Amino acid sequence: MTRYLLAGGGTAGHVNPLLAVADGLRGIDPESEFTILGTADGLESRLVPERGFELTTIEKIPLPRRLDRKMLQFPRRFRNAVKDIRGLIVDRKVDVVIGFGGFVSAPAYLAAWREKRPIVVHEANTIPGFANRLGSLLTRHVGVAFAGTRLRHARFVGMPMSSALEELNPSQLRPEALRHFGFDEGSRVLLVTGGSLGAHSINDSVSTAIASILGTGWSVLHITGSRSDLPASSLRGYHVIRYCDRMDLALSAAQLAVARGGSATVSELTALGIPAVYVPLPIGNGEQKRNVRAVARAGGAVVVENSQFTPEWIERELIPLMMDPGAIAEMAAKAAAAGVRDGTERTIALVLDAVQRSQGGEP
Repeated sequence: MTRYLLAGGGTAGHVNPLLAVADGLRGIDPESEFTILGTADGLESRLVPERGFELTTIEKIPLPRRLDRKMLQFPRRFRNAVKDIRGLIVDRKVDVVIGFGGFVSAPAYLAAWREKRPIVVHEANTIPGFANRLGSLLTRHVGVAFAGTRLRHARFVGMPMSSALEELNPSQLRPEALRHFGFDEGSRVLLVTGGSLGAHSINDSVSTAIASILGTGWSVLHITGSRSDLPASSLRGYHVIRYCDRMDLALSAAQLAVARGGSATVSELTALGIPAVYVPLPIGNGEQKRNVRAVARAGGAVVVENSQFTPEWIERELIPLMMDPGAIAEMAAKAAAAGVRDGTERTIALVLDAVQRSQGGEP
């Protein structure tokens, strides 16, 4: 029996791969014990208990960006977090710590290092965050979702995804998917999504150009996100929803997608061979542009700047693409060639290697 501590949280990009790996490890050895480390206000507070794992929370300690009172308090708060996690590791006889980035991973890595426990790092983005840069200094077992990610000891493993997605057969499930969303049999479907919160610019441009898009003969599944006020539509072939709890069906229905460039989105679309028009988020450190670079270079995607994704661009670029079945089929093949379907298995192999080497006395 192995005792695992998995650290990560805050966003779906950290929580979902964590849960995929935890599920996979539990499937290999149901007797293993799992502790998931997160924060009380992150997405993990809901998703982890729903999946049947125990969640232990610590204080959220973001790295301050400017010199102020929080910066002065940070060293003490961080030391306390490391101390608390060291106690957790000792009390629960943790064998290995697996981190996925986010606020809780940095103190977890240091706690594991001080207690001489093996560490495994998984980085989902092409631009690593502070926590995983730290973790990569403390272990040789570092997995990355995108080839070319600049991280010490990086090994390309792809993105861990749920078994439901990794084993999904879109062509087999497509008839059910079309019925589920109310599309006609044999419909070609454009999936539009800006993530769980939505993307205002994508929503506005697509809704403005919807008549022209539907004029191509395609149907549109538009997942607008929780912050959207875009109303439902009565237009035939245009299905508007804020949230989709059957993404397996949404992905099975789609022959083309318009999406942001989040790591999970890119990994899922490429794994399933779905070509895409990516509109990377224009804020932050530019990681979404980096996430889509490889698949775009491979010919499996088109990338457009957020400011350029307008109704006019849709008329000029997207609609001609939708009218070219040969181009869509070629992009699909190239997207699939760039995708990884066994990211969970590869990451678990990295974890098991770290445990085995530790038991053999190796670092």
